Amino acid sequence: MAGKPLIDHMYTADPSAHVFENRIYIYPSHDLDIDSIDNDNGDQYQMTDYHVFSMESAEGRVTDHGEVLHVKDVPWASRQMWAPDAAYKNGEYYLYFPARDKENNFRIGVARSKSPSGPFKAEANYIKKSFSIDPCSFVDDDGSAYVYFGGLWGGQLEKYTTGQFNPDGKEPAPDAPAVCPRIARLTEDMLEFSEDPRKIVILDEKGNPLLAGDEERRYFEGPWMHKYKGKYYFSYSTGSTHFLVYAVGDNPYGPFTYKGRILPPVIGWTTHHSIVEFKNKWYLFYHDSSLSGGVNHKRCLKMQELKYDGQGHIIPMEP
Repeated sequence: MAGKPLIDHMYTADPSAHVFENRIYIYPSHDLDIDSIDNDNGDQYQMTDYHVFSMESAEGRVTDHGEVLHVKDVPWASRQMWAPDAAYKNGEYYLYFPARDKENNFRIGVARSKSPSGPFKAEANYIKKSFSIDPCSFVDDDGSAYVYFGGLWGGQLEKYTTGQFNPDGKEPAPDAPAVCPRIARLTEDMLEFSEDPRKIVILDEKGNPLLAGDEERRYFEGPWMHKYKGKYYFSYSTGSTHFLVYAVGDNPYGPFTYKGRILPPVIGWTTHHSIVEFKNKWYLFYHDSSLSGGVNHKRCLKMQELKYDGQGHIIPMEP
């Protein structure tokens, strides 16, 4: 399992893993096998559709359930179907996904299905007040549901520091607090935000917000939320330095205190990931570019068992 691509018949990335109906379901993005020049705006990531995959066991065969949503079937979207996530509530499955709208700005949409394997039907419009990329859905023990989101550079998060889109928006100075990811609680029907998106503050060991110049710890993209022994674990990619790290808090909104690294840089760019418990073990899903020999927009999914120490710290691992 460790070190081997889970899927080798197509390029996949950004795996969001969940346990539905006693199986692991994985909702990744689908990298196209195209030639492209990489840039910091992410123009090389021209994904157009989503596939769903599932596994009966952590060591078992991966089933490809086929294409479940295509950009041509999303009325509001124009291109670049990036990293999605899924949730279950109210007897339905919900797929949250980012894409560029007709004005070329990233928004977050939602699609629904009666089955975790899809196909999914997109709502006609994107979620009002949504922006940027990398939605992570999280349904808490009390049934409250949230979406975490945000990514810098190509994901445009630094252009929304005031809550409104600013095409000239830039990252703060290195000695200023870093750009914050966002969280919004979902309405009961899971289709809209029930509140304006809030900023998530990540603190250092002294209780101060992480600074923009702290590139080995500050948030860049790829948020994920899971709970372990009553604590909320907010993990993310540092982006430009390519570490996968985590912070811990006492409620879904934070603040979260930085605790350490989970994974060092992999072959290729960022470490977009997910963490899930299955049959009393925890697993980390992530991607690298080993299948393509290091091409950053031709990635593959991987998984490894994740463990905690007696104090609840995630034990760092090697990819």
